[in-house]
Amino acid sequence: MPVVGMVGGGQLARMTQQAAIGLGAQLRVLAASPQDSAARVCADVRIGEHTSLEDLRGFVKGCVVVTFDHEHVPPAFIRALEEDGTACRPGSAALLHAQDKLVMRERLSAAGAPCPRFAAIPADTALAALEAFGRETGWPVVLKATRGGYDGKGLWILPDAGPATAELVDRLVDEGVALMAEEHVPFRRELAALVARSPYGQGAAYPVVETVQRDGICHEVIAPAPGLDDDLAAEAQRLALDIAARLDVVGLLAVELFETEDGVLVNELAMRPHNSGHWTIEGSRTSQFEQHLRAVLNLPLGSTEPTARYTVMANVLGGDDPDLYPRYIHVMAHDPAVKVHFYGKDVRPGRKIGHVTAMGDDLDEVLERARHAAEYLRSGPAMKETR
Repeated sequence: MPVVGMVGGGQLARMTQQAAIGLGAQLRVLAASPQDSAARVCADVRIGEHTSLEDLRGFVKGCVVVTFDHEHVPPAFIRALEEDGTACRPGSAALLHAQDKLVMRERLSAAGAPCPRFAAIPADTALAALEAFGRETGWPVVLKATRGGYDGKGLWILPDAGPATAELVDRLVDEGVALMAEEHVPFRRELAALVARSPYGQGAAYPVVETVQRDGICHEVIAPAPGLDDDLAAEAQRLALDIAARLDVVGLLAVELFETEDGVLVNELAMRPHNSGHWTIEGSRTSQFEQHLRAVLNLPLGSTEPTARYTVMANVLGGDDPDLYPRYIHVMAHDPAVKVHFYGKDVRPGRKIGHVTAMGDDLDEVLERARHAAEYLRSGPAMKETR
């Protein structure tokens, strides 16, 4: 059977392993530790660092294709693997647009994709450039690290050009953080369009979903996005498929969007299975994890037809009590139709340790079921009463 190498041992690789079993593919995982989420469940695990070209070169031997469960592999190392003859999907040229937010903004804007106004913030004139941008777009302004940010990290909403802003900018420049600025978009809600593309150019699009963010972390995903105009949903899907084709993405592409009064704007890109697609494990004929494997192996893509009218995925965040098992039993007994997925991670407050999925015809009921399960797993009734 073909060996697919996945760099990174997180929960995305863990759930990709489940899909690989059904497809008859062998998943090999490069994990930093035997205790990584995927390393606990995969049979073919290599321990190494994604920041070591030597480790990467040893890992890819025998793989028909290599893919990624995160965007943190240095671009030069991916190019070196490609020069060695390794099929990397997505390739280095495409993946750069998920690794560097400024590169992504410049490329998409030049192609006519709808994006917020933005500007590079040079290190030698950072504060002056930021103040000029704020005068042009109005405050507040969103300041971003061009590389490495996720779950609200590497992003700062600045209310004005006052002393606190100057202090932050000076500190970030001193730390060597590359910066860019974006206008603060008054959006109605956040959406995500998930698509897949194969080397043949075949594409497939999932229903557009609503993502509910709190404190920079995705808490819920509602599929399909309730009340979304059919024409706008189709526009978002076409936009995502067009981006995938323009950037030559192979595999999954998640396009995070702002819904505004005038349509949608592109927020972020991810070229891998994505939190906004976890609902597809139960809620679609083909899960995002199976679809990603199909795409990188150049197999025909699977059906994205939903299996229920509504599917809600709620992330389970760690609380103060790490003893989940008694609460797990309660959730299963309380609602046997709810599906619980744990990631094999140590429990820490605020950490994503799993997710739950509920499906049905009544959106309010499905939301309540998913929220109850996720909150009960986090804290249980006793701890909720003490808050």
